[in-house]
Amino acid sequence: MFNWLEDLSKKFVYDVLGISHDGKMGEALQFFIYDTIKIFILLIVIIFVVSFLRTYFNTEKVRVYLQGKSEFSGNILASLFGIITPFCSCSAIPLFLGFMQARIPIGITFSFLISAPLNNEIAIAMLFGLFGWKITLLYISLGLLVAIFGGYVIGKIKNIETYVLIPVTPIDGELEDVKIELTIKQRAKNAWEYSADIFKKIYLYVMAGVGIGAYIHGYIPADFIAKYAGGDAWYTVPLVVLMGIPMYSNAAGVMPLVEVLTQKGMLLGSALAFMMAVTALSLPEAMILKRILHVKLIALFFGIVGFGILLVGYVFNLVLYAK
Repeated sequence: MFNWLEDLSKKFVYDVLGISHDGKMGEALQFFIYDTIKIFILLIVIIFVVSFLRTYFNTEKVRVYLQGKSEFSGNILASLFGIITPFCSCSAIPLFLGFMQARIPIGITFSFLISAPLNNEIAIAMLFGLFGWKITLLYISLGLLVAIFGGYVIGKIKNIETYVLIPVTPIDGELEDVKIELTIKQRAKNAWEYSADIFKKIYLYVMAGVGIGAYIHGYIPADFIAKYAGGDAWYTVPLVVLMGIPMYSNAAGVMPLVEVLTQKGMLLGSALAFMMAVTALSLPEAMILKRILHVKLIALFFGIVGFGILLVGYVFNLVLYAK
């Protein structure tokens, strides 16, 4: 799909700028230009399409629909809702509180909190552009399983509501089904404005992520990464998950690193586990949640999600690299 862009970036770096084909700088710069433009195109197009489709939904309607649902079906629906919400782990917390105000069971709200940063449209768009639809579909499926069963297990804990530290004022009465009537032109306008707003917020993250990836791509030997984080050793997946937790980034910032790490010898399952740890198990998220939830519940949440991420990493490596 992007062969034309790769050829154009090479022509610009090596012919227009006159940088040597043999140098590491040329390789890194060409990768930076190519990957940045490619990701920008994917983000704008796919976020616009998803944003346009999302104008047919609204948060209040979802809250109405989830209210009163049985636990397991509610976990499934909340996890699916996480796909169409453009939230990182920290920005999903306000809606998480809104769900609790709507008397939606806490296990269902946790399914949303787990799914939103893992399966948002930015991660899906970039994963599709970098690795194709099969890998993307497998990732979405496993991410949903983690969110569904993670929230279900949390919801089954007795007296789980007592671990919520702040008073959550319930919304009195039944939620109203809010209907929004927009023309196609208005929907397209809203989708474009939203896409532009999201792009403005994340383009620096993309450039930073691609920049780090370009440096790794051009200057760090493949043997170095393969030695310490490559291969199929059992400890590789938990090692990269532990490395990812102290970091904080959205999918736009970390996905370019996933691409480069796999090119340098890291198995895709390990690289995706690293990305999921960065986006769904960040320390900033834990610090925000500490003001809302008891430490025991936060630890349980991190433990369940961490186990799910490990499972995703091992399954990917097993399915894709089975001998």
